[in-house]
Amino acid sequence: MARNHERIGRIRQAAERVARSYGLEIFDVQLRRESIGNVLRVIIDRPDRGVVEAPEDAVGIEDCQRVSHDLSAILDVEESELGEAALAQQYTLEVSSPGLDRPLRHEADYRRFAGRMAKVVTTAPLDGQSAFAGRLRGGEDGHVLLEEGRRTHRVPLERVKRAQLAVEF
Repeated sequence: MARNHERIGRIRQAAERVARSYGLEIFDVQLRRESIGNVLRVIIDRPDRGVVEAPEDAVGIEDCQRVSHDLSAILDVEESELGEAALAQQYTLEVSSPGLDRPLRHEADYRRFAGRMAKVVTTAPLDGQSAFAGRLRGGEDGHVLLEEGRRTHRVPLERVKRAQLAVEF
């Protein structure tokens, strides 16, 4: 287990170098057992520039292809240099964006996507409610500000179980 964690850390470092070379950053690195076998999922994103993103600024297929190609080459080279596979098991590399319904994890995410619709679920009810859906008004002082109709909720970040953007059409 510790060896796998170390290997994933090494893969994350390689992925960060590749992503940075294209002006991107790593959102997440996951290794999961799925029906097709082991999947090494690398999720890339654009760095937060302090402005709401336009759809054309989102990570595109070409970004994913470039990072996938370069990262795959680096992992192959590492394997031949170290004499061992990157994860000591067969895997499929998948590079993607966080998606339209991306998870929100940090206070900066809530500020970055202020004005967008989101869903927030808390670990325990706040005023009898544990699921919220509304327009993000930002994050401040360890709280998520979420406008639901005429009411603005102040949800403590430490009470957020999961949060994600809602897809708007």
